[in-house]
Amino acid sequence: MLYNLLTPLADSFGPLNLFRYLTFRTGGAILTALILSFILGPKIINWLKTKQKEGQPIRDDGPETHLLTKKGTPTMGGLLILTALLISTFLWSDLTNPYIWIVMLVTLSFGFIGFIDDYLKLTKKNSKGFSGKIKLFIEFIIAAIAGYFILINSTENLGTMLTIPFFKSMLIDLGYFFVPFACFVIVGTSNSVNLTDGLDGLAIVPIMIACTCFALISYLVGNAVFANYLQLHYVSGCGEITVFCGAMIGAGLGFLWFNAPPAMVFMGDTGSLAAGGALGTISVITKHEIVLMIIGGLFLVETVSVIVQVISFKTTGKRVFRMAPLHHHFEKKGWAEPTVVIRFWIIATILALIGLSTLKLR
Repeated sequence: MLYNLLTPLADSFGPLNLFRYLTFRTGGAILTALILSFILGPKIINWLKTKQKEGQPIRDDGPETHLLTKKGTPTMGGLLILTALLISTFLWSDLTNPYIWIVMLVTLSFGFIGFIDDYLKLTKKNSKGFSGKIKLFIEFIIAAIAGYFILINSTENLGTMLTIPFFKSMLIDLGYFFVPFACFVIVGTSNSVNLTDGLDGLAIVPIMIACTCFALISYLVGNAVFANYLQLHYVSGCGEITVFCGAMIGAGLGFLWFNAPPAMVFMGDTGSLAAGGALGTISVITKHEIVLMIIGGLFLVETVSVIVQVISFKTTGKRVFRMAPLHHHFEKKGWAEPTVVIRFWIIATILALIGLSTLKLR
């Protein structure tokens, strides 16, 4: 909004030229989201506590320590992330850019699905929300709409193409399968982040790491000069997504202040589904879906651990892991929660560096 209001006045007042720079507006988005989180955090947490007398329902089959250390902690902390993120993005981004609206609407829609799921868990007083099939169906509908609008706003020669990292010229034309593929990426990423969110601070830091990577990717891919120099496929207009990523980083930092062990609030499905949906959508817009699998490799591993556990138990009656998702397996092995969390952060950082290396190794 500030961009749209102030840049027309830049010819009359020189300092307003700053609002034309993505880097300046991204920095503004980070700080705005962070400050909003600090201001709104205590108010939102206190409000959630008054509405959730017993806090988030804890899994009976989970690590025993959770029943002692996490009982009574409110959930739906994603409301704090979404509020800071959307206000900051609205203030600092170019609101004529269609990609901004696509990402914001996916984020808000998936956040609303997560909110309903969290609400049902609280009212039913158990760790299960509404039907997984219904939830997935709604998510796929939203993702399909997003995929269609991404397609019609894409750079003409890249519309249905899938880019392959490490190869500068390799493109695969998905044709009619582009929208279903986009749905798979968006919904898959959303639910992968949701599965990762199980310990204090575990999900939010990898989310911020991934957003930092995609802030850089969006900036480079959306800049014709840098894209040409790095031999990336230029996507006109996607540079504006950098501002959204900055807002997510700021909102994530603010949320981590309250989510650091011992957590004052949990992200809940409200935050994890929204953040994952946003990351998936950004990867489709920037044509870096496969790179997301590397950068977000931690989310992928957590999801695979659940799939392997379910298949193994249904076919053989035996469990591969002591408990799935994977972070609970290590808790069951005796690792302290902070040890699991910090080591997973390290893994997420390593994977992010590998993912970023694809920008140069071509």
